[in-house]
Amino acid sequence: MTSAPLTFALPAPDLGPWRAGNTGTEGVWRFDSGRPGRHVMISALIHGNELCGAWAIKGLLEAGVRPQAGRLTLALCNLAAFDRFDAADHDASRFVDEDMNRQWSDERMDAADTLERRRCAQLRPFVREADWLLDLHSMHEPCAPLLLTGTQPRNLRLARAMATPEHVVVDAGHKDGTRMRDYGRFGLPDEAAGDSRSLLVECGFHGDPASRAVAQDQCLRFLQAAGTLDADALGRLLPGWRLPDAPRQWALEVTGPVVARSGRFRFTEPFKGLEVIAKAGTVIGDNDGEPVATPYDDCVLVMPSTRQARAGVTVVRYATRRAL
Repeated sequence: MTSAPLTFALPAPDLGPWRAGNTGTEGVWRFDSGRPGRHVMISALIHGNELCGAWAIKGLLEAGVRPQAGRLTLALCNLAAFDRFDAADHDASRFVDEDMNRQWSDERMDAADTLERRRCAQLRPFVREADWLLDLHSMHEPCAPLLLTGTQPRNLRLARAMATPEHVVVDAGHKDGTRMRDYGRFGLPDEAAGDSRSLLVECGFHGDPASRAVAQDQCLRFLQAAGTLDADALGRLLPGWRLPDAPRQWALEVTGPVVARSGRFRFTEPFKGLEVIAKAGTVIGDNDGEPVATPYDDCVLVMPSTRQARAGVTVVRYATRRAL
């Protein structure tokens, strides 16, 4: 099955008034309460076509959100890619030279040989200083929101405390490079990481207005969980941002990816993600003539998409499921 064209109903926000930042680094804002507390960072536009997070950060800035304790950093990351955004060809503005969310190692940033690596190097001091990080993303295909915790139990506990979204993905990252949410101490095991926490939320399809509401809800819950602002202040400053709690939460533990051999990879059905395939050995795709089959019973398909399919690209991940 090929990926069908999708309607892009979420407009690009006007970031002009907020582009300069207040830190000397374009797109980065920092506010200090002058009181003890965590340094919390919320980032968006790691990919230039993921508009929901940009809307959320714009909303935080417009509302005049300021920390009651600790510090708050808000970052609009890949502005160069965002500047190329075209709803009719939104995949073309995902990045300029290469995926920014695979460049978070000091070696790659120090190489400074692509636009994204240079931009990561500009953002690196802010990420290093942050105690808690929320990275806002969206998806190529329509799908329910996903919260990605990495493999660290501390982040899974935070996901449970936030009480939404319903599906929490426990994954080890990507072989192609380190994500922002795994950089530095965020990627360390619990016993070595101190108070650090990092979450990546996939808010829904890039062009779905509902993804904006999810991004806003996740920001509010994260700021409250971190102790940056209390519930009364958040309710006053951000009315309507809190969505209902999930009726339940599932931990989806990723066991491995399916990697395309070429752009000819095809699924047998138009999978949308989170399908639970009951029987091991069920064929779900064709990878250049080789059948692709589920490895175990009750296998969950995480983020299936052929929209970016080419040799070496992950087109779906397998996961087990358990109740949180």
